[in-house]
Amino acid sequence: MYIKELSKLSGVPLRTLHYYDSIGLLKASLRGSNNYRLYSEEDLLKLQRIVALKFFGFSLAKIKILLTENMSISVHFAAQSEILRKKASELIKVNETLEELIQDFSDNKSVPWKIIIKSIEVYHMTEKLENTWAGKVMTPEELKEYAEFEHNLKTNYTEKDKVQFETSWADLIKIVNKNLSLDPAGSVGIKIAEKVMHLISLMYGREHTTLRKTIWEKGFKGGHFNKDTGMTEESVAWLDKAMFAYYKSRIYNILAGIGIESDEVVLKSWDSIIDELCGDSSELKSEVLGAVMSDSKISDEAKVWVKKIHNTKQA
Repeated sequence: MYIKELSKLSGVPLRTLHYYDSIGLLKASLRGSNNYRLYSEEDLLKLQRIVALKFFGFSLAKIKILLTENMSISVHFAAQSEILRKKASELIKVNETLEELIQDFSDNKSVPWKIIIKSIEVYHMTEKLENTWAGKVMTPEELKEYAEFEHNLKTNYTEKDKVQFETSWADLIKIVNKNLSLDPAGSVGIKIAEKVMHLISLMYGREHTTLRKTIWEKGFKGGHFNKDTGMTEESVAWLDKAMFAYYKSRIYNILAGIGIESDEVVLKSWDSIIDELCGDSSELKSEVLGAVMSDSKISDEAKVWVKKIHNTKQA
């Protein structure tokens, strides 16, 4: 058959067939006396295989190798399937990013290029984080917030700020390691925890309070930061208890003022610690409420007060 007939039978455009011929992917079996290309049924079958492999995403270079070297194609199908799965996952994420952007602006507004560029950078940052410890233990939502946090650090913090934080953090960890023999719930432990939480809160802010807790629980307590921070499993456990004692003592002191100090003063202090501990997370606020309600050292009067404030805020 002539090339036009092959094109008609296969549905492959003439221009494409000419290109396949030029790169040696599909050569005509014969040449007529008029030098026209003549294709056989075997050529048609080969073309159908090319079309099938192309459909599955194989490059023309890869298709040429597969067809000429008589390779075991099942192995390559499996590899290509994995590639397509990853591409499909990436496209879904890109589409989710695009849908979020669509919600942020309409056609009658100017295009927010800064927001678009940030979204793309956060997307790429999320991809990188997926290949770290975070990708193994964090949910997609947590990974995205982590990526946004890293982007904000890169944007808002200078190299000098970064060095200053790392120096301050290293100094605090040295102090922690020197005091591991002491009770973490004692005065020294609480004082160290106060300094640690002050430093961390400055970096994360209330916007990323939930992420701060996630990184501590899944990152530090999971042993993923120990080598980079100079912390050991023992020092992480000690600091964890010290931070718990620090916030617990603050809550005790605040609630002890009920009936003694004015409601305005107590409420201001309570709102401050809840904001620091929970940010906008209703889940974390519920956790604090549960901890207060189950603590035998907190008076019934204080528990009633806390529950009332919690319900009022939730309403």
